[in-house]
Formats: sequence, C-alpha cells, structure tokens
Amino acid sequence: MNKGIAILSNVNMSYVIRLLKKEYQVWDGEGYGNELGLLMNRQSSYHAFGPEITFLIMDLMEALGHELDLTDVREEGATPGATTGTEAGEREDIRGEGVPGGPAPDRLNQCVRLPRLREWFAQMDSCILPGRLYYLSDAWLWGPERDVLPEATLAQRLEEQWMQGLMWLQRRHENVRIFPYRRIIGSLGEENSFSLKTWYLGRILHTNEAQKRLAEEIGSLVETETGVPKKVLLVDLDNTLWGGLAGEREHTPLELSEDHRGLAYKNAQRALRLMTLSGVVLGIVSKNNEEDALTVIREHPHMVLREEDFVIRRINWRPKHENIREIADSLNLGLDSMVFWDDSPAERELVRQMLPQVEVPDFPESPAELAPALTKLYKKYFRRPRLTAEDREKTRQYAQNEQRSRLEEQVGDFGQYLRRLQIRAQALSPGAHMERLVQLVNKTNQFNLTTLRYSLEEMQNIVADSLKKVYLYRVEDCFGDYGIVSAAIVNLAGEAPLIEEWVMSCRVMGKQVEDALLAHMERDLLAAGYERLRGRYVPTAKNKPVEGLYDRLGYELVSRGSGGEKEYGIRLRERPARAEHVTWMKPA
Repeated sequence: MNKGIAILSNVNMSYVIRLLKKEYQVWDGEGYGNELGLLMNRQSSYHAFGPEITFLIMDLMEALGHELDLTDVREEGATPGATTGTEAGEREDIRGEGVPGGPAPDRLNQCVRLPRLREWFAQMDSCILPGRLYYLSDAWLWGPERDVLPEATLAQRLEEQWMQGLMWLQRRHENVRIFPYRRIIGSLGEENSFSLKTWYLGRILHTNEAQKRLAEEIGSLVETETGVPKKVLLVDLDNTLWGGLAGEREHTPLELSEDHRGLAYKNAQRALRLMTLSGVVLGIVSKNNEEDALTVIREHPHMVLREEDFVIRRINWRPKHENIREIADSLNLGLDSMVFWDDSPAERELVRQMLPQVEVPDFPESPAELAPALTKLYKKYFRRPRLTAEDREKTRQYAQNEQRSRLEEQVGDFGQYLRRLQIRAQALSPGAHMERLVQLVNKTNQFNLTTLRYSLEEMQNIVADSLKKVYLYRVEDCFGDYGIVSAAIVNLAGEAPLIEEWVMSCRVMGKQVEDALLAHMERDLLAAGYERLRGRYVPTAKNKPVEGLYDRLGYELVSRGSGGEKEYGIRLRERPARAEHVTWMKPA
C-alpha cells in the first residue's frame, strides 16, 4: 500500500497499532475517543497523513455513553429496521438490499431510534470522503452493567440499532465496509476478549489475544483490498467432497450424511456452496468413471452441491494437470486464477510441479478440519472486499463460456462461430458504474496494455477531467450477458489523443471484441475532430497476450523504449474495417 491505513476507536488501540506497524504504514493516532473530531477537522494530522483505508473499531457501550435507556427501542413498532407510516415493515436483507415489503428506509431517523447513535452516524456520514475506504466495526455490547438489563433481548436490540446505522451508511456510500468485530469476539469468547483490569488501568478494553486477532483481521482486509482474487476453485471428488469411492458405493457406502464423518463432508459442501454465492467459480477435476460420479452428485440424498453448481468438469482418467490446462483454455482464463483442492498428496505435488501458476493448498488430515480449512482458503484466495453484481454473476457467466467453447468445437469454422455468437456491445456512462470501473482497471492483468492502477478518488477525478475521455463497455451474445468487460482511458492533451490505459476481461478475449471496441473509440474521436490516435503498450509479466495487439489492428510503431514499451499511431481516416460480426446497442 502507498498511502497507509488508520485505526480510529473510542477505546485504546495502541497495541493493535504497534502490531500493524510491523507490516504497514499506520497513522500514529492522537489518542482515542475523538474519532469524529479527527475525521471532521480537515487540518488534523489524520488528514495530513491521508490514509487510503480507515478502520473504525468502535465499542458500543462507549458509543452509548453507558446510558442504556431503551425506551425508544422497546416502543411498539420501533424495533430495529421497522418504520412508521407508509414505510412500515420495510427492512433490510443480509446484503443490504430491499426485500419484499418495500425498499429499505433511507432516512436515518427511520433506521436508528436512539438519539445518541443517530447523531454519531449523522456526523460519520458527513466525514466520508470519496476515494477513501472506511471499515466500521459491527457491535458487541459488553460491560458489567449489561447483565442487569431488565430484558435479555434488549442488549441484542441495541446491537441491532448499531447495525441499522451501518447499513444506512453502506446504502449511501459504496466505499463503506463492515469490519467483522462481532465474529472475532464470538470466536474468542467474552472471557478471552475483554479485560476490566486493563480497562480500568488504561482504557484498554481488549485482551492481548483479542487485539492480536483484530490486527490480523485488519491486515487480512488490507491484503484483500490490494490483492487480485482468484476466480476458479477446482475440486476432487472421492475423499474430498465425500468420504469413500464413488465407484465402490455398492460395497462400501459413501461418508456423506448428517452424522459423524459424513456430516464433516456435508459441512464442507455447505461451505463450498456459499462460496459460489460469493462469486467463486466451482469446477471438478477428478479421476473417476464419470457416470459413477454424476450418479452420486445427482442422486445422493445428502449432496449439497448438485450438477448445476459446477461450471465445468473433467471427470476422467487423464493426468489432472492436463485437465486443468484444458479448463483454463475453455474458460479463457489464466492458470494463475485457479486453485486446486485435492486430498491426494501425489496429485497435489504433480500439479505444483507441472503448473506452478496454480495455487495448490495443503489438504487437512481429518474430515473434521475440512470446513474450517475451506474457510481459510476462501479468505486467502477468493475473498472480495465488496461483492458487485458482476461478482455474483460469475458462475452463470463462466457456465455460458463453457457453452461457447462447445459451440466453437461443433462449428469448426472460426468466422462462422463468431457470427453464430451474435455478439452485441454497448457503451456505458462511466460515472454510473464507478465501482465496476475501478475494479476492472485494477484487477485485469492479461488484456491490460499499460497496467496502470487507480484509486476510487483518482478515477473519479479522471472521469471529471475535460482532458480525459473514459470509455466503458458491456458485451452480450446469444448465450447471455458477459457484463461490463472493458474500459479505456484516453488522454486528449497533446497533439494527438493517447490511449493511456485499455483493459478487457479475459472472458471475452479471443472473439475479436477488442476490434469492435477500438473501432467505437476511433469513430468517436474522429467525430470529435481528432485526426490521429496513439496507443501504448508497456510489457508486464502477465500481459504478453496483447503484446502485438496494435500491430494486428493496423497501427504503426512510432517508438520503442529500452524496457520494451512501445508507442503506436494511426490516422483515423485510414483505419481498417473492424469486427463486422459485432453489432452495437443503444448507449446507456
């Protein structure tokens, strides 16, 4: 990270900050308990530091001022998420989206009934700046007075009041995330998380172990924000998704049930199923008779995962590294986007040796460790800081990609194949899709001409700059919607416009879609009065597939740098015809 992080809190977090300073640039805070003052004062040392990510780890009891007056919470119709009048019954689902009964309430006083918390969230709302990320902790109400509350459910209602405020902020700001404070405390237990002794000594609420866990989670989230998640998890079947061998189930029943070891395998499948809902693409690579394996998947009463949950499968007796390479080609993905999960040490080692780009984690020794191991695998390789609509559609999109591959095999002739796809493209307003635009530019590696990276704030400035032109494209075909797959930034300053960044998702590579998108940019710039257009290529370890792109598209090499970078140019009135198989939809 370049700009560092900040930890703000209403309790003493000095030990957490010291732990994080070993790995990151961390703002050395001005004490604690003045988080809103620091955020609101633009002359504060916090703003001078300018952290890219701010973590607000808040103790709910302190936020309430230990005033547990629950009158507003206990009133009829005033439970968290409920409203009055025409918005009664409106509430929020776990993703922050409206559920039947009407849209989620937008006004803060409808979400948060307690005045003290409502004021805090109102002030926090005014402090959030575009281009920066904010993680706010969820709530765990703790304190010696909590256990004498007149009703056991009132503590939970207070916690829900805080959650309602968090979800209200998330609806208003796409750069607000929720920090899983409650999960950390729950995993440790209250006795191992809080200390009255250190609280009275120095307002240090948490034990050393709890602070270590908080620091670990903060570090993990920082890596998630700055890393590139994997896309595909390829799993074995026998002794991986179930215990035993599919081909011998008549003699030895499979371990897959609601009891003992069978439950451990079933819980592992439950974890995998949830991963698919978070955008992880699931595939099978297994040495088996395909019909035996599919019979288990389709008919076993305790299978959580069914055939439709697997985007692609290779169930045969071929070497697994060959199957994995074939899957990468079929899905049009790099091998470095894949993780292989197999119980066999020999198979894992062979894949590591033959395909070093593929991640091959160790497999747990006991079935009881399967679900926890998969949880760690998800956090390390697949977790995304915020799920977009694009992420949730990944399984469907890659399943459609497999259909396209089968069509290509059937048709044979490439030109006919492209025409049969009926590809359609659409130009979008970049400002209306800022989150996807930033994600696309920062996460794309193979079709990336210059590999420039931008923060949300920098991208917002680029979109607003009159000397920059940002293009954003959505593509679909007869099998379905690829989604928003390409973006380009053109610098209009200078004697001729320069394409200083151009990225495209790998799932549309190989179909000459880039030809059509470039033609659209060329036509648009020519209509704006420009006669020439320039493009750049800067080599990286991963963008070799587009090294000759401009050469193929008819551009003339103008200059070559010592590091392999190249600049190209073309006269727009002399550009060749491009991608006649792609039709254009009305811009949106």
